[in-house]
Amino acid sequence: MPISGIPWRGPGEDRPSLPLPPGPMPLRRDGGLRKRWRYVGFYGETLMLCAARAEVGPFGQSFWVLWDRERGRELAHTALRPGSREVVLDGPRLLIDGPGLHADLRLGEAEPIEAICPSGDGWGWTRKRAGVPIEGVVETPGLRARVEGFGVDDESAGYQARHTSWHWSAGVGTTADGSALAWNLVEGINDPPERSERAVWVDGVPHEPAPVTFDGLESVRFAAGSRLDFEGGAERVRDDNFLLVRSTYRHRFGTFSGTVDGIDLADGRGVMESHTALW
Repeated sequence: MPISGIPWRGPGEDRPSLPLPPGPMPLRRDGGLRKRWRYVGFYGETLMLCAARAEVGPFGQSFWVLWDRERGRELAHTALRPGSREVVLDGPRLLIDGPGLHADLRLGEAEPIEAICPSGDGWGWTRKRAGVPIEGVVETPGLRARVEGFGVDDESAGYQARHTSWHWSAGVGTTADGSALAWNLVEGINDPPERSERAVWVDGVPHEPAPVTFDGLESVRFAAGSRLDFEGGAERVRDDNFLLVRSTYRHRFGTFSGTVDGIDLADGRGVMESHTALW
């Protein structure tokens, strides 16, 4: 049965009366497990870093990935231990204390978009900010770097369909005329024709593009014919099988060229991701 009031896109009035952040969300609803995660990515010219915490029902994990482009070095780690404090996301602060990496980053302000979209018999909620100012300190063996740049903050939760598969891209850069550009593009989750989570920010102001099509992790095609091409660098690959919960995940840092919804890109950095989940 359709859920009244969705898809919905905000911020704005008439937010649907559903269990949604920041309020409580039961572990189960209508037979589906609660899923929620937060991902923060920093996409610098010489260093890229992401970290996330994710939960499916009572199960949880955290991970981080570092790509030191200048030194050609990749580091990554996943923590499955319940209660792990390896990755801490506390409001505007990201702390990582992992094997080979210590980071303390602070996120600034950026205009968000929020979307609530149907998924099977349930729904997915997300709040995205791209082009977020991020600064702080990153330490690895032999390196202590003060970083300053831009990235993305992805907060998501819901009772999505038992089987969900999607492609996602987020990035930052500049346009050919020198404007600040950032994007959040998706196919397969939260992507109805209108009132989706798709967003492109130009000088910090978001708009919603029409549905997009991913060519694997190689490019994104827009409805009007423009294309965003991707050149991959560091990659995180993980396949998990916990019987009731299974996941196949690919995450690639890299650089972009081409156009974003008809806007010529001078330079771009960010991520391409594919994820298939039985959850």
